[in-house]
Amino acid sequence: QMLAIGRGLMPDPDILLLDEPSLGLAPKLVQEIFRVVRKINEQGVTVLLVEQNARLALRVSNYAYVLETGRIVLSGPADELRRDPRVKKAYLGEK
Repeated sequence: QMLAIGRGLMPDPDILLLDEPSLGLAPKLVQEIFRVVRKINEQGVTVLLVEQNARLALRVSNYAYVLETGRIVLSGPADELRRDPRVKKAYLGEK
């Protein structure tokens, strides 16, 4: 995954699309991937992240869209979505 991210950064992009960067990785590596994603964004690269791990995705995102069966059902600043009771219950496993 790190190699794929590095290759994506080689042409000095304005935007980087990452599709499920945590897929199949050990938890420790997942944390490292998301740390790198955050750092890339802080350096001025827009990151379009497609990720099923909602908890981690919302932690590193500025803005988020929640999709169900291919349709946007919620959108907004990531910190607001993290606090939204519907998101907490359906996607974050909280009550």
